Amino acid sequence: MPAAADPVPTGPPPTVPSGAPTGVPAVLATVPEPLIRARGLTKRFGRFTAVDAVDFDVAPGEAFGFLGPNGAGKTSTMRMIGCVSPVTAGSLSVFGMDPHTDGGRIRARLGVVPQADTLDMELTVRENLLIYGRYFDLPRREALRRAAELLQFVQLAERADDEVEPLSGGMKRRLTIARSLINEPELLLLDEPTTGLDPQARHLLWDRLYRLKQRGVTLVLTTHYMDEAEQLCDRLVVMDKARIVAEGSPRELIERHSSREVTELRFAPGVQESLGGRLDGLADRVEWLPDRVLLYAADGEAAARAAHGRGIRAESVLVRRSTLEDVFLRLTGRSLVE
Repeated sequence: MPAAADPVPTGPPPTVPSGAPTGVPAVLATVPEPLIRARGLTKRFGRFTAVDAVDFDVAPGEAFGFLGPNGAGKTSTMRMIGCVSPVTAGSLSVFGMDPHTDGGRIRARLGVVPQADTLDMELTVRENLLIYGRYFDLPRREALRRAAELLQFVQLAERADDEVEPLSGGMKRRLTIARSLINEPELLLLDEPTTGLDPQARHLLWDRLYRLKQRGVTLVLTTHYMDEAEQLCDRLVVMDKARIVAEGSPRELIERHSSREVTELRFAPGVQESLGGRLDGLADRVEWLPDRVLLYAADGEAAARAAHGRGIRAESVLVRRSTLEDVFLRLTGRSLVE
């Protein structure tokens, strides 16, 4: 498994020796170079622009996410990072290297979990790992050692000699993640890693990914699950129509683009259409949906009481904290993207 990251030094900052010039520290803190750096990164397929001049950095040991509707450019960006799709314009460096000239060296240090599992269904669980290890020229003894360790890590050790075909979807996904780790990568790319899984399988995978991050592996993922992004990502970007429209930590994005709380009001048939402007001024923002009205406010309970004070009677009132999904829908819209 990847080695754990060096511990972060703690304690007071370095002092300036006697006689040193004022304002000059004895030791200057060094900021690590980004593991991934993109500037004006662009991907075109003929006349179609899939990724349009995006800029982002990913720091070593970070969990970084790409959010966006279908067709926003997330997977195209991941494929360029993974050195399987050439850059059309702009610049991209991974581990300080150019994917165009150093693709092989970069791929040797990557782990990739694609959207769809590409396991060999006729081989056993263990054999899938051993075969994949051959791509990295692992000696058989070392591949066996790593396979045993990884199967224990993803809780599949008891299924090591079973064929892949009868495994559940969650087990196959865990095996795909184990396979991606056979070369002990420094950077793990995960394209929608938990799509289609039940809640139990998703939470188990979150736990495994969190443990990898603790060991110093850098995670870059795309996901449609907002709770997944909030759970896993230190920082993320929201993409829409091939461009980055927002960037920050989940909490920063919520504070910047939404309110602290949201009050959801549902009404009997015909009531919502008759409200007119009676909700005006009750919240920072009022959003009218076909089945409910959303009041975005710092204090959701106060907004609900104010609505009641105006004689507005809802069938149900729900006050909840604002989420990353509220941000996502505000930035990318609620229209279905095919």
